[in-house]
Amino acid sequence: MTRAERIAIGSIGLGCLVLALKGAAWWISASAALYSDALETTVNVAASTIALYAIHLAAKPADDEHPYGHDKAEFFGAVIVGVLIFIAALSIFWEAWKEAWAPHLLTLSGRAIGLNVAATVLNFVWSLHLTRQGRRLRSAALAADARHLMADVVTSVIIVVGVALVLLTGRASIDPAIAALAGVYVLYSGVRTVSTSVGGLMDAAPDPAVVARIRQVVSDAATGALEAHDLRSRHAGRLAFLEFHLVVPGNMTVAESHAICDRIEAALKAEMEYLVVTIHVEPEVKAKQHGVPVL
Repeated sequence: MTRAERIAIGSIGLGCLVLALKGAAWWISASAALYSDALETTVNVAASTIALYAIHLAAKPADDEHPYGHDKAEFFGAVIVGVLIFIAALSIFWEAWKEAWAPHLLTLSGRAIGLNVAATVLNFVWSLHLTRQGRRLRSAALAADARHLMADVVTSVIIVVGVALVLLTGRASIDPAIAALAGVYVLYSGVRTVSTSVGGLMDAAPDPAVVARIRQVVSDAATGALEAHDLRSRHAGRLAFLEFHLVVPGNMTVAESHAICDRIEAALKAEMEYLVVTIHVEPEVKAKQHGVPVL
């Protein structure tokens, strides 16, 4: 079992605990706002389960049917998480609408708020851990789970403040309004999660800073070559793929040009071990004068 899989299992366990706390807070209070918070946590548990499966599938080695591996499975998992977030947002809006038009007696108490606050603190701590591990392991599924948890934390803070206002003012109409506000933020979180994941499925390029660093490393390590052009890169889960054409003097031997390629690959992987490099060697007549000049 990989470290990412163990973290995803931890997310499921924590999600069940947080759901129990928030569900108890809603059961005690009958608050639409606290219901919306518990509902989003239900999505958290489902999202963590999907993330676990996606991470497990992405860890499978390449085979005849998938020669480039299964890493993109994490992006599919993240898209599904985004869809679940949309569904949660719609359910929250529906509950807020019903409560606004047919309000019922709330039984809010400090105990209900305390349970919700405890659940929120647990989510906040775990979301920070997921964010760090998602970056370190380059896991799209863990990153999506972390964003969703942080959205849940922000939503919970809004809801706790709103419920406290109901207790202080006695105005029950605040409750569905706060629930609707939380729904808007949940919807935004879903849009962000889906858009980020779709970028990975569409072979989006890495961040501009990463691309610039790649170009610099190629330029520094390609001594003996003339230029590198048509650099293309994309990320697929934890891996990133780079390919480019390397122009060398026409009288250079295959062994010499191959040695340059090996040096470039070693320099790139020293900084980015997740990078898969493909280099096409060309003679100097193929130079385009607009690629990466060799220093």
